[in-house]
Amino acid sequence: MNVIDERLQPILNTVLHRNAGEPEFHQAAREVLESLGRVVTKHAEYSEDALIERICEPERQIIFRVPWIDDQNQVRINRGFRVQFNSALGPYKGGIRFHPSVNVGIIKFLGFEQTFKNALTGMPIGGGKGGSDFDPKGRSDREIMRFCQSFMVELHRHIGEYVDVPAGDIGVGAREIGYMFGMYKRLNNRYEAGVLTGKGLSYGGSRARKEATGFGTVYFVRSMLARHGTDFDGKRCVISGSGNVAIYAMEKVRAFGGKVVACSDSGGYIVDEAGIDLDLVKRIKEVERGRICDYTALRGSGCHYIEGGSIWDVPCDVALPCATQNELSEADAKTLVENGVMAVAEGANMPCTPTAVQLFREAKVLFAPGKAANAGGVATSALEMQQNASRDSWSFQKTEERLAEIMHGIHEACDETADEYGVPGDYVTGANIAGFIRVAEAMRALGVI
Repeated sequence: MNVIDERLQPILNTVLHRNAGEPEFHQAAREVLESLGRVVTKHAEYSEDALIERICEPERQIIFRVPWIDDQNQVRINRGFRVQFNSALGPYKGGIRFHPSVNVGIIKFLGFEQTFKNALTGMPIGGGKGGSDFDPKGRSDREIMRFCQSFMVELHRHIGEYVDVPAGDIGVGAREIGYMFGMYKRLNNRYEAGVLTGKGLSYGGSRARKEATGFGTVYFVRSMLARHGTDFDGKRCVISGSGNVAIYAMEKVRAFGGKVVACSDSGGYIVDEAGIDLDLVKRIKEVERGRICDYTALRGSGCHYIEGGSIWDVPCDVALPCATQNELSEADAKTLVENGVMAVAEGANMPCTPTAVQLFREAKVLFAPGKAANAGGVATSALEMQQNASRDSWSFQKTEERLAEIMHGIHEACDETADEYGVPGDYVTGANIAGFIRVAEAMRALGVI
């Protein structure tokens, strides 16, 4: 395992003590701090004025009650969260997640990661994250609308296009964003298009936003493979998940000549050696809101479904975990390495456990951390903000071209920073240091606030 520089250990100790019972946040903070020893050796000024301690402490944490009425006329209570982590580079920016696992520690870890991810894009956006332990699965459209409206009754006090700009995440898509935007508009009596991103095209959304996180992950991997003299052509790929990120990662892998042979959801995974039928997955997940097990009955022979188990048992050249945090364990990483995986990129936020990441790095597998590889979503959200501010609407082609440029720029920043700090090819260290320096420089300029 990596060792934290002794100068940074007291900072980690404070994080662990101050944020007890929040293992995901501990994990995210530890990973960044492990990379910063090289930085404070080269730039002593980053150790001054408790700068690193301030970066590890959210600027604001908001927890609130969300009461709503279900279709049986029963009152339900959920808990809502918004962690506004760092605004040194711009207004807080980060998604809203609706999932039963959501708690303040998970939202805090996501906001911390978001701060560095947003910095890597080079765009003027700070880091934040929000959500609720509400589970949208099995709920009617009316129930989801009532929940979203109640959630926004409290959240609207804390957001704005120059303050905090939420977007979607797990459990929050265009439907949920629409309901929240409608309630925000009613509560504030103004059409503030830039307050939420991930909107529908009919009311200020951006083309390519839905595709952006999955597309961006694959663009990053393409740059990473090119840096090492290869490409996607003929590569066998496994992608976990079958939601928005996974679906559009599959689409772009296929466009670049790769073949996706497996994808999953929380119930299990499918293997289709002929290549996943993406249109069928879209029908099941985006239209019918069904389960991935339905794929085999609709597809026919030549594919099979495995209930439970690990999708990472399927041999591949490129692995893209695109489901949720800590889904890929050390045992999974060992299996992937033994089966000859060449590259792994995190389409989800922190989907690989620390021991899995360490194993990939030791095995010299090309590994792209989420704060770099999945930054395409938030980058395109910032492009949506740009279009809203100028009352403009770009073509899909123009937006995707800009996305590709941003992802290539993130790759170059990570790669060049890793070289500069003596760890060539280490995208984890490169991403952490490059993101940190951009945030740290802004914080130093703004004074102790």
